[in-house]
Amino acid sequence: MPHEAPWGAIFDWDGVIIDSSASHERSWELLAAEEGRTLPGDHFTLGFGRKNEIIIPEILGWTADPAEITRLSLRKEALYRELVVGRELDPMPGVREWLERLREAGIPCSVGSSTHLANIEVSMAKTGLAPFFRGVITSENVQLGKPNPEVFIKAALLIRRDPEQCVVFEDAFPGLQAARNGGMKSVAVATTNSAAALAGHADRIVHRLDELQIAELAAWFA
Repeated sequence: MPHEAPWGAIFDWDGVIIDSSASHERSWELLAAEEGRTLPGDHFTLGFGRKNEIIIPEILGWTADPAEITRLSLRKEALYRELVVGRELDPMPGVREWLERLREAGIPCSVGSSTHLANIEVSMAKTGLAPFFRGVITSENVQLGKPNPEVFIKAALLIRRDPEQCVVFEDAFPGLQAARNGGMKSVAVATTNSAAALAGHADRIVHRLDELQIAELAAWFA
């Protein structure tokens, strides 16, 4: 193994490592049907990258009761996992290649996601990517969701790096703002949003992660 680099990499999961948007959107639709509730037309776009504890009361307007929010959130994620378990799941194009480059360069990696741990465990098992990451921080580990930087700050602790020594890989605006709020560098992946829409929200924009070179990012910390 090479000597470890002084900087580290933190990855959002949905939309960066795997393409899960269709399954997440469908799980909200299934939940709404079960509960006899309606979904605002733009709910998925507004909620992408945010915790369910924000989506349910503030975006969907379904309830403000904490116990009911928890029940709905857990059911939504259970529906998501039922959808994912029943199909093949591959990493986004270029993800495995980029993770291998980071590992070869001695750059520690962790995950900082707004989704639930059980969701990531299912998709890690199906993709075989677990060995690339030293740990995972999810919605259960934080009090404040993105754009608050708490999830990324805790993910930085997992790899023993200061926030200013980390690059965050994100696809959603709340996560990119969280990286900025935490004093971190960021790479936006144009999956959920277009490159044009992401302009000005990140230090670098790519369509797939293997467009990047280690030396380019290392220069940010020289």
